[in-house]
Amino acid sequence: MFKTLTIAGAALAMTFSANAAMTPQMETALVSVCKAGASNSNYQFNNTMKSYRINKSRIFPRLVCNGESFYNFALNAGAEKTAAKIAPYAIGKVTIKDIAQTEQDSDLYVVNF
Repeated sequence: MFKTLTIAGAALAMTFSANAAMTPQMETALVSVCKAGASNSNYQFNNTMKSYRINKSRIFPRLVCNGESFYNFALNAGAEKTAAKIAPYAIGKVTIKDIAQTEQDSDLYVVNF
């Protein structure tokens, strides 16, 4: 009986964690990254990335700031230095998808400020 309840509880927890929305802390961090990217200051951008411990290769292909990809957002804001810094993460797309993977890793991180 206890084993069945444990398995059911674990399955229920995995279901809710896969459908969880963006946390307020994550949204705050991504808005800060968007603002730092628009500033065209490499120092401010690097400082923000380090302070929030953001993985560039994981976030930049999916980060959307004010309806634009982060790369296009930085270019449209006139931040050529920032756009040049993240260009390797935004250009091209190679996808290897594990069909047995339970978490949806292809969700976009959309923030508006």
